[in-house]
Amino acid sequence: MEGDLVVADWTPEEHHQAFPGVLNGGIIGALLDCHCNWTAAYHLMKAQGAATPPCTVTADYAIVLKRPTPMGGPVHLSAKPVDIQGDRVVVEGTLTANGKVTATCRGTFVAVKEGHPAYHRW
Repeated sequence: MEGDLVVADWTPEEHHQAFPGVLNGGIIGALLDCHCNWTAAYHLMKAQGAATPPCTVTADYAIVLKRPTPMGGPVHLSAKPVDIQGDRVVVEGTLTANGKVTATCRGTFVAVKEGHPAYHRW
């Protein structure tokens, strides 16, 4: 955590590349989706004063691939909530490599209720 930002570093392996030296765009999408989803769960937990995060799912998300993401080291993920309304959180996230933002995400993540297949998955 860095203030409202949820942060993580991840190091890709050779099988994550789209072509030599460049991280696959689908992997980038999965990383940002997952990271933003956990950001939503964490901030809902804090907003609700709960002891554990609610189970959240992705309602929508969009990825913008700004430039090729190099494979030469860890990538840095950061995300923050920009709107919390009840059980929904809009989150914006970034993926940075070598000090440059290479991809961004904006998505809506929703806490699910009992009966949903994702309920109590963690």
